[in-house]
Amino acid sequence: MPNQYFAIIVAGGSGKRMHSSIPKQFLLLNGKPILMHTIEKFHKSSYHPEIVLVLSESDIELWHELTKKHQFSIPHKIVPGGAERFFSVKNGLAILDDLASQEESAIVAIHDAVRPLVSISTIDRSYETAKKHGNAVTAVASRDSVRLQNQNGNQSVSRENVYLIQTPQTFNYKQLKQAYLNKYNTNFTDDASVVEASGYSIFIEEGDQFNIKITFPEDIIFAESFLKLNEK
Repeated sequence: MPNQYFAIIVAGGSGKRMHSSIPKQFLLLNGKPILMHTIEKFHKSSYHPEIVLVLSESDIELWHELTKKHQFSIPHKIVPGGAERFFSVKNGLAILDDLASQEESAIVAIHDAVRPLVSISTIDRSYETAKKHGNAVTAVASRDSVRLQNQNGNQSVSRENVYLIQTPQTFNYKQLKQAYLNKYNTNFTDDASVVEASGYSIFIEEGDQFNIKITFPEDIIFAESFLKLNEK
């Protein structure tokens, strides 16, 4: 049975830290919404995943308007999100029950909508590694010195042992589906933590320093410059 590939794009964020009246995934980046850049990256992947977009229910109508305005035609299915990221991903997984013909051969990447600078090579490596090892969680080694806060103050930690986690986080569908049967826990900070809680080891895949999560206004400036530079 050949592998099937999916991408769940989680787009439930707000514009609070961007000081924006609309969710940050809809802000313009070089003339079109951030979210469209992100979807395009997965669409261009060598693995051609089926794309599932998880949106807050209140944002679905706006997204339809934006796709018409920007003539955005990349195929994708829309799923309403939940109150927490955990539930949004779970809702996205539920639709795969109908799309995935074999759980054992399906590979699912989960990605933040506001990481539009992810490279296609990072996406491709994530699918390939997850196919071999069961999962692949992109991360970059810390470039900075790190200190850990505790009850007695803080202490230095070797940065060689510290990784900064990114997305995509990519998993065998059966593994991921089993993990999301867990009851929600506030310690679930990402998909890797959910899968790890089910007893699976996490395989770290090399990420990309430029694969930033757009959070603050200055991130837009950086992203626009980066995209223009790479268009040349």
